[in-house]
Amino acid sequence: MRERRGYFTRGFLIFLFFAALIGGGVYFFMTSPKFERNAPVIEAPKSVITNLRKPIKIKIKDDTGIKRVRILITDGKRILVKDQKSFDGKQKSLDLAINYPALKIAPDGKKIYLVVEAQDISYWNYFKGNKKLSKTVISVDKKKPELYPIVSSYKIVRGGSAIVVFRAFDKNLKEVYIQTNFGKRFNCTPFYKDGYYISLLAWPVSEKKFRARLVALDKAGNKNRYVIDLFLKNKSYKISKIKLKESFLKGKITDLAQDISDKVASLPLGERFKYINETLRNENEDKIEKVTTKTTSSKIDNFDIKPFHPLKNAAAVASFGDHRFYYFNDKEISSSYHLGLDLASTAAADIISSNDGKVVFAQYNGIYGNNLIIDHSLGLYSLYGHCSTIFVQKGDSVKAGEVVAKTGKTGLALGDHLHFGIIVQGIEVRPDEWIDKKWIKVNILDVVQRAKNIIDRRVR
Repeated sequence: MRERRGYFTRGFLIFLFFAALIGGGVYFFMTSPKFERNAPVIEAPKSVITNLRKPIKIKIKDDTGIKRVRILITDGKRILVKDQKSFDGKQKSLDLAINYPALKIAPDGKKIYLVVEAQDISYWNYFKGNKKLSKTVISVDKKKPELYPIVSSYKIVRGGSAIVVFRAFDKNLKEVYIQTNFGKRFNCTPFYKDGYYISLLAWPVSEKKFRARLVALDKAGNKNRYVIDLFLKNKSYKISKIKLKESFLKGKITDLAQDISDKVASLPLGERFKYINETLRNENEDKIEKVTTKTTSSKIDNFDIKPFHPLKNAAAVASFGDHRFYYFNDKEISSSYHLGLDLASTAAADIISSNDGKVVFAQYNGIYGNNLIIDHSLGLYSLYGHCSTIFVQKGDSVKAGEVVAKTGKTGLALGDHLHFGIIVQGIEVRPDEWIDKKWIKVNILDVVQRAKNIIDRRVR
């Protein structure tokens, strides 16, 4: 009896030993990093539209390490590319750029398929490791977008504006824009019928040359360009040499400097003016540019604008484009362009919005003082500076003929007047053009109507 009991005890202990051994093995097997069970992660697009010029970029990640990557490109019938890369398992992340083969068998519209298989160094799956498969559908498109002008303004003047309507179409169209020689990119707005676009253009007064090209880019990377044929008139502008008075520097300039900081206000008079005229001016104009570069992406059926007459019975007291050089103690200390038209009538005169629009800016803005900006669509904005009072707020809609503000002498202004500006997609242009009824008709409205007539004949 005791022998049987001892035998049972020994057997039970042996059982416990092997159970613990197996349990420990299972625990080790389940928790050891070498038996990690997570498959590699493949970051690859599900689908791609391409002209086959740029490689597909793929990222592979695995916590234990990457052992092997297999790559296959097929057209569904034939294997076009078959490749395999092996690694030592130390790499936990791989960035691959997979180039396409020279595919004469892949015309436009053809689909090919990229298959990527990644395997890690885990001992899981009977020491075969974890695997992950990724498939990308590749649509081949090597055709440039359709692109050509419909009609445009006949000419553009340095400092002035123009308009263009054009056709841009591609089933995979990504974006259309107008690129200039001075780095500015003009946005384009869908116009009237599908596949047609419209945009205002501007030639900055500070640029000596002007060249603009229509650009259409599709999702495959195909790009088409077309130079806009405009007659260029390189207008000359006034150059002024202005001697600064000490009383002006100690008065208005010091007031503006004190609004910034004691440090600026304590600068020597010449440096104080330079800071206001250049540093502060640039900050203020950057703020203006930021709010006036936006255009709508929604289709518009027409563009109708009336001449701007913001002040009744006003006289011009300073012109647009005046390149001003400032002197103090017989030394040139600063320069700047005057990018608006200064108008004066009576003190605190009513400022009128000549066209419908939406207020996008209504606040104090340094040298511009109380500053109002109204969006009139298509990237056209009107600006009102040095106001004593502004009656509207950002986000308000205004109607033509509505009194929106009163003239004043806030900011860098000595006497009561209105600094009136016209802006095209962030570029300040000649207000004289947009005040002139005939100029607007010939260069803007008639162009828009001709474009609509041409489009109507083509789209029936």
